[in-house]
Amino acid sequence: MATYERGIAALQRRAYQAAADSFRDLMSRFPEERELQERAQVYLRVCERELAASATPRTNEERLVAATVALNAGDHARTLSLLDDVLRDDPKSDLAEYMAAVVYCAKGDPEAAVARLRRAIELNPENRTLARQDGDLDALHDLEAFRQMLEAPAPARRRKSRNGR
Repeated sequence: MATYERGIAALQRRAYQAAADSFRDLMSRFPEERELQERAQVYLRVCERELAASATPRTNEERLVAATVALNAGDHARTLSLLDDVLRDDPKSDLAEYMAAVVYCAKGDPEAAVARLRRAIELNPENRTLARQDGDLDALHDLEAFRQMLEAPAPARRRKSRNGR
């Protein structure tokens, strides 16, 4: 019963992972206790629902953090899904475009990577400097389109005034 009490106490503290672990342990140790199994199962569902809700990013900032975590875990599909959500809300998110370029580079799709990087640089020219030094984009270095994109933009020409100055 100490395991059950630990699970309930963790649930009350909103420590859902600890509570879920306690209820799973309880269910595995007492499979013949039907009433205990049913209660533990109900509490386990509550924990799992709360854990899933807390894991769903709601703001663009949370989505970008979650996308970074997914990228670091190698989950390219989840990363792109989160970045698409960000871009749907904020089409001018240069960070989301830049991260998408990194994902496409990792996936071996250099054309998509260059296109997304081009958009990131259009939105924020400082991304040009970042891309020059980013090891995640090394696979693009042999591409002419990538090299041209990273060249410093030509300075804007000053138009001569009518009086020749």
